Amino acid sequence: MSKSLKAVGLVGSALALTCLPAAAQTKVTNEGISASEIVIGTHQDLSGPIKVWGVPVSNGMKMAVEEINAAGGIQGRKIRMILEDNGYDPKKGVLASQKMVERDKIFAMIGSMGSAPTLAAQDILFDAGVLQLFPLTAAEFTFKFDPAKPQERLKFNNLLPYVESTRAALKYMMEWKNFGKPCIMHQDDEYGKNVLDGFNQQLAAMKVQPASITSYKRGASDFSAQIAKMKSDGCDLVVLGTVIRETIGAMTEARKLGWDVTFLGATPTNVLEVPTLGKEAVEGLYAASGFEIPYEDTAKGKVHDWLVNYKKMFGTDANTQAIIGYNAVTTFAFYADKAGKDLTGQKMLDSLESGEKFLDIFNSPPTKFSKTDHLANTITQVQQVRGGRWVLVKDNLMF
Repeated sequence: MSKSLKAVGLVGSALALTCLPAAAQTKVTNEGISASEIVIGTHQDLSGPIKVWGVPVSNGMKMAVEEINAAGGIQGRKIRMILEDNGYDPKKGVLASQKMVERDKIFAMIGSMGSAPTLAAQDILFDAGVLQLFPLTAAEFTFKFDPAKPQERLKFNNLLPYVESTRAALKYMMEWKNFGKPCIMHQDDEYGKNVLDGFNQQLAAMKVQPASITSYKRGASDFSAQIAKMKSDGCDLVVLGTVIRETIGAMTEARKLGWDVTFLGATPTNVLEVPTLGKEAVEGLYAASGFEIPYEDTAKGKVHDWLVNYKKMFGTDANTQAIIGYNAVTTFAFYADKAGKDLTGQKMLDSLESGEKFLDIFNSPPTKFSKTDHLANTITQVQQVRGGRWVLVKDNLMF
């Protein structure tokens, strides 16, 4: 039964206490807020195996910060972003988070990179009352929370979750192409486990047995054994719980063996680098997706202008990752603005849980949270690599 508890005032404390419906209290920091600025933090892979994600994500975040500040900030406050390199290493993610919480006094952690680094560091944030917003992972731990653990209320995710998106895309492919022997190759970490869970759950719902399940260690570059096993097991559809390099490596190996099988990637495979770097080896790849990837020569209006401005700022084309980073900061700014001029941790939390919808410029599904649901949406697309570009195959999928 729900009860309301009165907020407890702590003299000199930087923590505001808010109330959960289950009468448990959540502490939220007021650190990082001054009359002139809001300090936010992020840790990205700028030097490790997925720096092709971390660098453009951080660029997109920088672009959003610059635009918001140029327009007057958030209720008159400028954003100051602290950026650290986690190298896609959980230990570095922990050290970066400790530094930003203890020394930089951040108000919120936004867009942290990777399942393993985010998971390893999140208790540091929760203990300090720091919001964990829109990490660059769609693992379930980033939005599911136990009301009996009030600090878990501080986590929100605006990305399409791996389990649900894998289920929706797999269901569509199985029914569309009548596959009978689906397989999966997944990374052996939290991300890969979520893709595997989606794979297993959907096959169970369809009463289909997997023909093969195989994994690889994060950072691996040789997939010959996994591909050979799946070919031997007679797979007709291979689900990939991979990132960029691993996607290209697995499909290249299949081509070497002359194995003409259909590949379906989880959402992290749906990035420009896969067809750009993989070329003919990844032609025909399908992938689950949260939004349609824009190209400068076909984009229009605000999206076209954004792509042009990104290239001017960073000397390279914008990609999926840059969009995600940009949206992480603009989503934060939207809810911080809705929290009002007298911004506090409690008011920010209330704003996030208010049900207000944020719409980005890229025609993504609306972002909307509530007190009981800290996941933005589960609407999935399927896209395919055709002629070196991602092309929309099917929209508005649910499992």
